[in-house]
Amino acid sequence: MTSNFDGLGLNLGNLYRLSDAQSRSISAENPTGEPGKGALATEGLGADAARDLGTGWKVSPAVSIKAGTTFEVADIEGPGSIQQIWMTPAGEVRFLILRIYWDDQEQPSVETPLGDFFASGWGPFAQISSLPVCVNPRNGFNCYWQMPFRRRCRITVENLSEKDSVLFYQVNYQLTQVPADAAYFHAQFRRTNPLPYKQDYTIVDGISGSGHFVGTYVAWGVNNNGWWGEGELKWFIDGEDAPTICGTGTEDYFCGAWAFHVDGNYQTFTTPYAGMPLVVMPDGKDPNAAQSRFSLYRWHITDPIRFRDGLRVTMQALGWRTGTRYLPLQDDIASVAYWYQALPTAAFPELPDRDYLEII
Repeated sequence: MTSNFDGLGLNLGNLYRLSDAQSRSISAENPTGEPGKGALATEGLGADAARDLGTGWKVSPAVSIKAGTTFEVADIEGPGSIQQIWMTPAGEVRFLILRIYWDDQEQPSVETPLGDFFASGWGPFAQISSLPVCVNPRNGFNCYWQMPFRRRCRITVENLSEKDSVLFYQVNYQLTQVPADAAYFHAQFRRTNPLPYKQDYTIVDGISGSGHFVGTYVAWGVNNNGWWGEGELKWFIDGEDAPTICGTGTEDYFCGAWAFHVDGNYQTFTTPYAGMPLVVMPDGKDPNAAQSRFSLYRWHITDPIRFRDGLRVTMQALGWRTGTRYLPLQDDIASVAYWYQALPTAAFPELPDRDYLEII
């Protein structure tokens, strides 16, 4: 067998390859991921249901995260790689904050509400069938972003709610060697509500170092009647004043066209690389009504956007006004930017407080 990183990139073309990587898994039934330490719990949220069966019979399938506390999901010594994360919460997904720390950094490299991380920021269930993120009935959140680390991986979930939350989770990973050119996974959440008039929305800024941008999720709440997606997305690479990459419209960037309309109505869709899985209309009928909400994702898996020193990504919010003129919108926009880069991680903007995060 070979002692290499082949296991990280397995696909149908190389699934037969042997590797010295060691498979591990962390859940409430094996919170440390140690070999031979699963299904040994004698107490947990399932203990009463298993009282006639005893140890090994689903005694600890989930954890309760008390209001205002942080639960440590995983603390793993490397080298290794996170291969898959499955979670399903019983609680408000915008108030559960996922953080991931690499190699003993104090600054998290992933900081985002749980629902937004899994492209489900608004809360209601919508199936997603994409390559790195799948959401299955009902709010079974799955992440397949590969996340290599060299020394340590620590994952936490903070409950900002005033109510306790229950979290079911499983983190599947491998202990294996990590090549010198492997970058670290990052994800950053932002929200602006409302967007100031004539101001671009910032998806991410302040990235420092070498890496590549791999995805965007947006939860868009419309505050005006009419179409909202004329705005362009722009990538400012390595300190540029003008962007190298500039799209032609919001629906174009998310791989749709002509306002996502089919027969005058929005058409939801979910594909391996892009989708609009959720549309919520206030009266259920008018596709152009104010207070409509949309979830959109776009993964740059085959077309990552490379940068050497840094990156800034912006998005315009544009509709139409009288006289066939653009209308700069003042909408409720939240987003998650996903990228890989070398450490260290630059400090993120301070996460909004609970009242600003709340979906009303």
